[in-house]
Amino acid sequence: MSGMADADPTDGLWNWCAAGILAPQVVREAVAGALQRPVTTLDAPGGDAVLCDVWHAGGDFPTLIDCYLAPGDLAEATIASAVAVRLGADLLLPDDTLNPTRYVLAEPDGTLRAVHVDETETDDGTERRHVRPCTGSDPDCAAGPGCSRSRWKPAPDRPAAA
Repeated sequence: MSGMADADPTDGLWNWCAAGILAPQVVREAVAGALQRPVTTLDAPGGDAVLCDVWHAGGDFPTLIDCYLAPGDLAEATIASAVAVRLGADLLLPDDTLNPTRYVLAEPDGTLRAVHVDETETDDGTERRHVRPCTGSDPDCAAGPGCSRSRWKPAPDRPAAA
């Protein structure tokens, strides 16, 4: 996943992944509902529609979601949270650090929080497993920069949902 949650609101690209195998049309409808604007496939662009590519890999977050031409005036984390609520599924999005294992977890109740995830590259895409809270004491907190400087502060007392 590239980009960082709300770091550059004019980026126009959101890369997320969702827990569970979700149908592409269901994902697009959830994104459209959260954005209150049309969302379409990459091969059917039109007007002010957000283009949304959905495919599947393995791991705990097998539904990969790329949104192109995303609106720059809306916070990515806010929209991801609304999409997680609509899907009833956990959603991972990049955070605002350079730590490659750290993400923001948007939960089905709308909660947003920092987590660490193990990643494995495959021919089908990146597989993400073993979600755990960013506690500040996790070995991955020390391995990469920024956990304590992030907008999404480590939370030492809360277990990860996924």
